[in-house]
Amino acid sequence: MLRRLGVLDWIRIGLLILGLVFVATGLLPWHAAVESLSEIGPLLIFLVAIIVVAELTKEAQVFDAIAARMAVLGRGNYVALFFLCTAFASFVTIFLNLDTTAVLLTPVMLALAPRARIAALPLAMTTIWLANTASLLLPVSNLTNLLGMRKIGLSTQEFAARMWAPQIAAIAVTMVFLWVFFWRRGERRDLRYTPPVLEPVGDRVLFGAAAAGCLLFIVLLLVGAHVAVAACAAAVVVVAAFVLRARERLTWHLIPWQLVIFVTGLFLVVPTLSGHGLSALMTWLIGTESDPYRTAAVGAGLSNLINNLPAYKAVETVIPAAEQDHLLALLAGTNVGPVITPWASLATLLWFESCRRHDVAVPMRRFLLIGAGLAVVGTAATVWALVTFG
Repeated sequence: MLRRLGVLDWIRIGLLILGLVFVATGLLPWHAAVESLSEIGPLLIFLVAIIVVAELTKEAQVFDAIAARMAVLGRGNYVALFFLCTAFASFVTIFLNLDTTAVLLTPVMLALAPRARIAALPLAMTTIWLANTASLLLPVSNLTNLLGMRKIGLSTQEFAARMWAPQIAAIAVTMVFLWVFFWRRGERRDLRYTPPVLEPVGDRVLFGAAAAGCLLFIVLLLVGAHVAVAACAAAVVVVAAFVLRARERLTWHLIPWQLVIFVTGLFLVVPTLSGHGLSALMTWLIGTESDPYRTAAVGAGLSNLINNLPAYKAVETVIPAAEQDHLLALLAGTNVGPVITPWASLATLLWFESCRRHDVAVPMRRFLLIGAGLAVVGTAATVWALVTFG
């Protein structure tokens, strides 16, 4: 087991150990540690449940079937395929979390590429950019949204009502960058693609149960159920079907222990650092004018330096709960901005690993430069939409 741990796994474990050391030495008081961890309890339940649902949904070939039918529906037209792929990636990100798009949808799209004789890089860039920029609309779309919900004080419906315009702006800018730099004919070289031959689903019962579980999750969210409750209900439906039809696929590998360790360590380390000088630095960076553009820029910049989760948590600490616009602007920066460096978000790290396994070469210089352009334009457009319509 130790031999299978990668560099990222050791970093996550190290972060948790560091947090426990802070608690043991009193740098983080016990009551503060308990309060911080109680805040993320429901979030961890949601994360585990929704990733199990997503993994088993992929095993049931739901994503494969949708991707293949999208390619068939496009009838060889790249413009049609482009809109279908961006809509699919945005939908999965919004309703099933950005990590689902990065971890599960990316392999599906990359497997589709050779079947339809499509260049893999445009499909890969579509999944990772929209995994980040399409994660603003609902609390479940991104862990940063869930982290901020208690302080922001909005219900799911109220949150969506504030973020629909910023979300449209972020997706629109992302689509422009995707088309100009990856999808237009000068970049992809081919005039048309070959629609794949549809293959039958292996187990229709599992397919139907997984699809029903995803729909149940979405419906429960729309009627106002807590995200943890909705995710657990969906997981019960999907896991029950696999218990009856394919019990051998239910393994401990479905549990995202790496993410649980990382988030737990994060919620011990950041409060400790905030109490020992970090908060003063964050206050200086965002200023006292409550400028949403400046706050979003700081969130985006820190995300690309240290990862968007610790960046959000560090800045959120110094913003009063009454300043909802300020907090929502921070979310815009930490969700749309982390598209420059490979470590800017957990989703991007997982995406790079998926590309490596599928032998998809990602030109790093190009990734950084175009990502920087998207981060600047996308964040600015998103905050403008938030200020104007949100």
